[in-house]
Amino acid sequence: MNAEEPADDLRIPRAQVGSSPQHLLATLLGEYLDSSDADLPSAAVIAILAEFGVSESSARAALSRLVKRGLIATRGTGRPPVYHLTPAAIARHRSRMRHFLNFGADPPQWSGEWLMVSFSIPSPGQAPRHAVRRALSALRFVGLYDSVWIRPGSDAEPVKRALDEVLREVTGARWSVMHVRFDEEAGPHGPAGAYDLAGLAAAYSSFIARFAPLRTSVRNGQVDAVSALVARTSAMDSWRRFPDTDPDLPAHLLPDPWPRQQAREIFLDIHAALGSLAQARLVEVVTPYWPDAASWITHFQASRDSDRAIY
Repeated sequence: MNAEEPADDLRIPRAQVGSSPQHLLATLLGEYLDSSDADLPSAAVIAILAEFGVSESSARAALSRLVKRGLIATRGTGRPPVYHLTPAAIARHRSRMRHFLNFGADPPQWSGEWLMVSFSIPSPGQAPRHAVRRALSALRFVGLYDSVWIRPGSDAEPVKRALDEVLREVTGARWSVMHVRFDEEAGPHGPAGAYDLAGLAAAYSSFIARFAPLRTSVRNGQVDAVSALVARTSAMDSWRRFPDTDPDLPAHLLPDPWPRQQAREIFLDIHAALGSLAQARLVEVVTPYWPDAASWITHFQASRDSDRAIY
């Protein structure tokens, strides 16, 4: 299955409906900056976010929040401050970008094996119960029944660690992690029923309806550099939610037709075609505040021929 987990514990802002300035800034830094040696003036960040209608005060707040999350750090003690991406953040960005760009490229290698978690918490334990559900959701488990959660795959170590961390101090709590197979996997009472596949299909269809006209404009050469930065970032910002919400089930458990491949092709066309234009626009916007910006700003590219994404 396609289930690449974060390589470290940096608290990258989670995807959400609509982009907060900090989420948008995280997307932009991940797409266009790949060196912790680059000095990023605060004025350059303000100018970047202004392209997306973000005010100066909101841009400064986004910077402050990303510093607290460990995504960026200040360099030196000068004023105005100069920022840089941390090496750990660079590694995280590369891992996440490969995850976003490669998701859906190949059918999952399906063994028929699922992980199942069952837990019991004493009735007063509402807070631990919520904590367990949050931890399981973060590991892409889904509730099959109230206290029985599943996910495809066989690697049990991450969930064992998470459950031990959350429940080891909770008196009377019990939990089990099991490797299971379903006798009627594709039936109405099988594991696919735990997922909102209709909602996910609707989200893919909405993505297609929103971005198919943009792909047509791109193919017709109607998107200039000024528009390319916002358009490409918007497409990525919308697409990046799917790798973290789509369970990547095997084809026999999915409704037919399944719209993911069409959505992916639209996204990749936009992302690939607008990369150089968006990079050029970003350099143009920040150079007045960051004279050597062109030496540092780059962009990710997806490869359709192999399971890799590179700068």
